[in-house]
Amino acid sequence: MTLSPILSTERARALVGRFHSMSVLVAGDLMLDQFVIGRVSRISPEAPVPVVEHDHDEYRIGGAGNVAHNVRALGGRVELVGLVGRDDAAGRLRGEMLLAGMGVDGLVADPARPTTTKQRIVTTRNQQVARVDFESDAEAAGEVEAALIERARRAIAHADAVVVSDYLKGAVTRGLVAAVVEGARSRGIPVLVDPKIPHIDYYAGATVVTPNHHEAETAAHMRIRNDDDARRAARVFIERARCQGVLITRGEHGMSMVDASGEAHYATVAREVADVTGAGDTVIAALALGLAAGAALPEAAQLANHAAGIVVGRFGPSTVSPAELLAEFAEQGTRA
Repeated sequence: MTLSPILSTERARALVGRFHSMSVLVAGDLMLDQFVIGRVSRISPEAPVPVVEHDHDEYRIGGAGNVAHNVRALGGRVELVGLVGRDDAAGRLRGEMLLAGMGVDGLVADPARPTTTKQRIVTTRNQQVARVDFESDAEAAGEVEAALIERARRAIAHADAVVVSDYLKGAVTRGLVAAVVEGARSRGIPVLVDPKIPHIDYYAGATVVTPNHHEAETAAHMRIRNDDDARRAARVFIERARCQGVLITRGEHGMSMVDASGEAHYATVAREVADVTGAGDTVIAALALGLAAGAALPEAAQLANHAAGIVVGRFGPSTVSPAELLAEFAEQGTRA
């Protein structure tokens, strides 16, 4: 596998400069990330666990919502289609979305499920003590699935790219993905999927799927130890998923891309890793905007690689601005 040539600062600036006029539909599993933050100074006398003295709570948009948040932070427009419950968490999630400049018309309320919430108990030193999940993973069906499909079809009419963000929490069904792929094909726009392996046969026709290396290993039934292994795993993944291309995110080993145009490996640009939470969301958001802006997949993958290198240096799900992304490319040019 060859190392991809460096994307020039000038080309990166031209692509990122188009992000503001691009619109991305994100369809998938929405989550509310809640951080219960406090101080730890003693161990509980009831059990060998720390006592967290509550200081404050923080809320962030997670799951497919974090993909949409990343699109917005990078300057793009976004429409979000997904499921919520009829509960307080849904109200909080809607409020956070509005604050982030996202519309809420694509949200479908399902009274039979809670709004997916990840409640993390965290110290003021950013050490996670525990996590409590509120969720239902039953796939949407009947009127709820029909409502998701209707909202997605409506949004595709003015989208420049579509992202399916699958966390196995019920919003991503075979019918939804088929409708998205069909609608995108009719308009000539790309479909990107952040996958979960139990749904691998849902993704037929997608432009590019972005498994992490564990997911790629599972799908290909092989270990990925080097770039050549990643190339072989990507080709198996393409055959199994019946998609056009694959970008495997490989942590400290970078990313590996295979599609009809060829194959490439991208070394990581991260200088430090504080938290990989949500890095995959940043990757697919930057990749979608890059493709929407006219980048070839190898170019969009380099944009995504640099965006991921920035967010892993921060705690919790995070985002990247166009200025930060371009500064990374400028610095790369200085180092080259």
